[in-house]
Amino acid sequence: MRRLTLTQRLSLVFALLLLVCCGASAWLQVRSNRMHELEVVQGLSRDLAANIALSARMTLADDPSPDRVRALFDQLMVVNPSVEVYLLDAHGRITGHAAPAGKLRRSSVDLAPVRRLLAGGMLPILGDDPRSDTGRKVFSAAPVSMPGAPDGFLYVVLLGEAHDREAAMGNTGAVLRTALLSIALVALACLAAGLAAFSLITRPLRRLTRKVQDFDMDGAPAALPAAPPAPSDSRDEIARLDAAFGLMAARMGEQWLALKQQDLERRELIANVSHDLRTPLSSLHGYLETLSHKDASLDAAERRRYLGIALEQSRNVGRLAQSLFELARLEYGFVEPEREPFLLPDLLQDVFEKFELAAASLGVALEADIAPALPAVDADLGLVERVLSNLLDNALRHVPAGGKVRISLAAQPDAAGVSVTVADTGPGIPPDLRPSLFLQPFNGGGARRGGGLGLRIVHRILALHGSGIALLDEPGWGAVFRFRLPAAAPARP
Repeated sequence: MRRLTLTQRLSLVFALLLLVCCGASAWLQVRSNRMHELEVVQGLSRDLAANIALSARMTLADDPSPDRVRALFDQLMVVNPSVEVYLLDAHGRITGHAAPAGKLRRSSVDLAPVRRLLAGGMLPILGDDPRSDTGRKVFSAAPVSMPGAPDGFLYVVLLGEAHDREAAMGNTGAVLRTALLSIALVALACLAAGLAAFSLITRPLRRLTRKVQDFDMDGAPAALPAAPPAPSDSRDEIARLDAAFGLMAARMGEQWLALKQQDLERRELIANVSHDLRTPLSSLHGYLETLSHKDASLDAAERRRYLGIALEQSRNVGRLAQSLFELARLEYGFVEPEREPFLLPDLLQDVFEKFELAAASLGVALEADIAPALPAVDADLGLVERVLSNLLDNALRHVPAGGKVRISLAAQPDAAGVSVTVADTGPGIPPDLRPSLFLQPFNGGGARRGGGLGLRIVHRILALHGSGIALLDEPGWGAVFRFRLPAAAPARP
């Protein structure tokens, strides 16, 4: 069975509640009209029993026999068929009546309502109906004293069996019919208004439902219609939910695009790493195979040359594997900087000493431009050394003989940190590689590769320090990289 929508369920519940309320209202209206009718009848006939008692004393003065009493009561009931007259003793027992044989169901009447009526109690007051086992009706009563009979009460049921028969035939009053009809019309109008209101109230929810249904969790997020932002203190829960879903969908779209870009970079990284591994491994395999097949025919000099080339290719593979391992640790959060204050000029001197022989063998000059009175920086010494080494190694691999590499250290304004610039006189970075220089570490073509994994490692290390690296254009220089490190807090005295 098809489940109902929220609007249909709300409408159904509202219709049921309206039906119950209208039924209760109709019942209360009928009961109120009934009680009002009884109050009016009893109020108008309050003295009826007293008048009958006075007439009975005069009529029965010469003959108070039961047959005479019955005849008198018959005459009174003929005059007013809706009343029933009973004579009670002081204890409420019925001693006289004009009821047909077998109609009388009680032998006595409770006198408490009688005494309350005689005391002027609030109307309507219901008393026992002698012709019913449990029925109660409005009545009139008066004390009576008959000649030759004990004192008692004259008890007059104002709406007797004749009245009940007429009411049972459906002769409902026009006022009651009008009231019930008005309640039905009001109920229909309220139902129509309620259904329209529920439709309007749930319209934003239906719109949000369609947006959620149209959102594809397995594919690229579709462009959703922009919803007006809901104020943070808005009381409209649906509007706030719509705004929250819009923000969630936008965030998921951004994350999806980021994941797509990361997947593309991962694929390119695997392809390029495979390419870079293939060259030294092929060379290493070729020279080792030559040594294996021609060992007897090679002299000592050729054997040493082949072994030297094989060892160099082996070192290249080792460096690449180490770079991959280091990049994986950086990107997956296995490295946390251990910050400490230190002086960059001292670290730069150590790095220059490490690359001095390599630069001299390549015919490249290393220059340092250090501003005076530089503040100490707050960073991880080992990681910053790795940054400088990668940039310097990358520059040495691309600067031709006779060129130079310059590393400049300058203080930032207000001594907020130190700016580091690494510039070389090489061919520079091609324009098509610059947008993704630090994200796509390899490039299959061109005179200058994208820096291998070194630049990506540099980018990740600086990101861990809350900094970044930029590629600049300066006249007379090829590739110019600049990054900044924050200054260490001054030592307390």
